[in-house]
Amino acid sequence: MNSLMDHPFAKSITLKEKCKRLLSVVDTEDTLGILINADPDAMASALALKRIFWRKVRKAEIYHINTIQRADNLAFIKSLRIDQKHIRHLKPSKITKWAIVDSQPHHHEKFKNHPFDIIIDHHPAAPSSKAHFVDIKEDYGANATIMTEYLRASRIKPAPRLATALFYGIKTDTDNFVRESLPNDINAFRYLYRFTNMNIIKKIESSEMTKKTLDSYRFAMDRLKIIRDIAFVHMGEIDNPDILVIIADFHMKLAEATWSIASGVYDEKLIVILRNAGFRGDAGKTAVKLFGPLGGSAGGHKGAARAEIPLEELMKQNKGRSDPDQVVQKALRDLK
Repeated sequence: MNSLMDHPFAKSITLKEKCKRLLSVVDTEDTLGILINADPDAMASALALKRIFWRKVRKAEIYHINTIQRADNLAFIKSLRIDQKHIRHLKPSKITKWAIVDSQPHHHEKFKNHPFDIIIDHHPAAPSSKAHFVDIKEDYGANATIMTEYLRASRIKPAPRLATALFYGIKTDTDNFVRESLPNDINAFRYLYRFTNMNIIKKIESSEMTKKTLDSYRFAMDRLKIIRDIAFVHMGEIDNPDILVIIADFHMKLAEATWSIASGVYDEKLIVILRNAGFRGDAGKTAVKLFGPLGGSAGGHKGAARAEIPLEELMKQNKGRSDPDQVVQKALRDLK
C-alpha cells in the first residue's frame, strides 16, 4: 500500500477488509512506533494495536508524549503492567513504521513531525490526517471500541490484561455511557466483560484520590464562578493539565451547571477543558468557535472538548498583555 488516504474509509468497507488493509501496511522486518497522548483509552488502544501486529512485525513499541501523574492512571499502568516509554526515549531512526491511536497529528506539536502510516481515532477528522491507513469514527464514544472490533474481526480473543484495559478505556471515555456513545460501544463493553478482571477495575477506580488532588479541589472550590449555567474556574499555573479534566468533570456534578469549564496555564499555554450536559450545546464546536480564533488548537466531542492556546499568541492579540483568566471569561460571555 503506497498511496496516502486523505479521508477515512467509506462505510461500505467491511471490518474484515479493513483488517486486511491494516496488516498490509507493515511487514515482518518493521519496527512499529505507536504514539499516544496517554490516557486509559489511548493506552488500551495502543496495546490492542500491538497485539494485532504480534508476529507481524519485528517489534512494536508504545511512546507517550505526556507526563502521567493522575493517581488512577498510574494505578492503571501498574495493575496492568503496561510497557510504554516517554517520547524522550524515542530514537526515530530505529522506527520504520509509525502509528497513532486515539489522536491525530494536529492534536499536539509532538505528533506533527512523524510521517504516520496508521491513524485510528474517534475524534473529528482533520484534513491533515493523512496516512497509508486511516480509520476515524467520530461517533464512537471510545477508541477502545474500534480496537475491540478489530480484534474480533481478526479472531483474536483478548487476554484478560488486554480485555481489562479496553474495558476500562471504554468505561472512562464514555463516562459510564453518560457521554455520547453508540450501540457499538455497548456491544464492545459487553463482549469484553467476560474476559475482564473486575477486581483490577475496582482497584484502579479507588485510586483516583490523593492529598494533592484534594488540595486542587479546595483551590477550585474557592475560585469557582457560576456564569449563568456555566461552572467556571481558572486554576492559574498548574503542574499537569490532567487536573483540569478532573476539576471539569467534578463541577459537572453541580445542580446549577449544564456546562463546566476549567482552565489553567501549563508549558506556556492556556489550556481550557470544556464539559457540556445540555441538549443544545456542543462542547467541540464551542471550543472551536470561542478559542480557535485565538490560535493554537481546539476541538472535541459534543460533551467534552479541549483548547490549547500558546500564551505568545494571546500576547500578540492583546498588545503585549495577557490575563488568561480574563481571556476565558470574556469568551464565556459570548457563549449562548
